[in-house]
Amino acid sequence: MTGKQILLIAGDFVEDYENMVPFQALQMVGHEVDAVCPEKEAGDTVKTAIHDFRGDQTYLEKRGHDFELNATLAEIDPADYDALVVPGGRAPEYLRTYDEVIETVQHFFEEDKPVATLCHGPQILAAAGVLDGREATSYPAVKAECEAAGCSWVDGVVTDGNLVTAQAWPDHPEWLAQFLDVLGTEIEHGASAPAAADD
Repeated sequence: MTGKQILLIAGDFVEDYENMVPFQALQMVGHEVDAVCPEKEAGDTVKTAIHDFRGDQTYLEKRGHDFELNATLAEIDPADYDALVVPGGRAPEYLRTYDEVIETVQHFFEEDKPVATLCHGPQILAAAGVLDGREATSYPAVKAECEAAGCSWVDGVVTDGNLVTAQAWPDHPEWLAQFLDVLGTEIEHGASAPAAADD
């Protein structure tokens, strides 16, 4: 398998799991992931937020980790990347106000490159005008924004062409599996452990 170059757009109070898990898992299977944030450079950090589901009417938010960016948005060219990941959390609410974020997202759709997003990440896609005519999902509280942007909202992890969406971090196994399929990633499992020697 040849690894892909993947761009991840983060921001302050990006959801911790939704940022950390794909960042690490995609590298684990051989892809290269560059994490960027507007107005920050490689080596800077963003603060993450942990969203937990405790049976309340919405999620509980706690302070998460400091996540170190490894690339600079102002210096990268979206054309150099094969795919895009847009995590959720509170970051998408303000990230969608940056023209460079919107233009970057639009590039991946214009070129029909794989895009994976979940939770509040679709807020950025809605602002970029790329959800019209699509099937997608999001955190349920973002459903109205997605539908207003012209998409058919689906209750569950969904792949529509190059776009893979999910509702929140509990969907990671299915969401990442579907994204890897869209990327064309084949995971080869190692040989089974040798049998124990006879006594």
